[in-house]
Amino acid sequence: MLQKTSDRRQDSDNVLVLVRHGQSEWNRLNMFTGWKDVGLSEEGVSEAHRAGQRLKEEGLVFDSAFASTLKRAHNTLDIILDEVGQGKLPIIKAAALNERDYGDLVGINKEEARKRFGAEKVQIWQRSYDVAPPGGESLKDTAARVCPFFDRWIVPELQSGKNVIVVAHGNSLRSLIMELDKLSPEEVQHYSLATATPVIYRVMADGTLTEKRSLAA
Repeated sequence: MLQKTSDRRQDSDNVLVLVRHGQSEWNRLNMFTGWKDVGLSEEGVSEAHRAGQRLKEEGLVFDSAFASTLKRAHNTLDIILDEVGQGKLPIIKAAALNERDYGDLVGINKEEARKRFGAEKVQIWQRSYDVAPPGGESLKDTAARVCPFFDRWIVPELQSGKNVIVVAHGNSLRSLIMELDKLSPEEVQHYSLATATPVIYRVMADGTLTEKRSLAA
């Protein structure tokens, strides 16, 4: 795993960009999605275009692109790459980057789940670090597949001076950011990612992460 420092440095060699996919059809309906392979909503497509436009304004050119195998993620990445003029850049798709599995909650409206199971229990399933919903994964379980993939496939790209973009999901990225930012299990409960909002880390030549900022609309 890359190291994080509080030092700010503008002349870093490269960047790591993390993006949660644009709004999906089930996000729009406030449903637990998990591994269900649902597409982007109309708003999600627009969000992806806006994310690409913001990255283009930053003048970023990517050398490597990664996404989960779920279409809401790699379709978002397709749109972003088109916007920055890199539509032909190969995308590496990996199930290790997929959203956490919500198990028995998949397909249930979140308000209905709160009524059925109790708001406190659903909150714990959604936000805690190591408590999984019935039949699903905890954030800790998700990190156990996301972080090794990051170390094996993405860290070497960054350490070789490449600009890397990763488009995945709220929880798969939350588990990764927990490691990158050294967040505690208590702190990560309050961390969330907006859809299609790029998060940019600058990376020094030795692989140390420095500046972090969000390109919120």
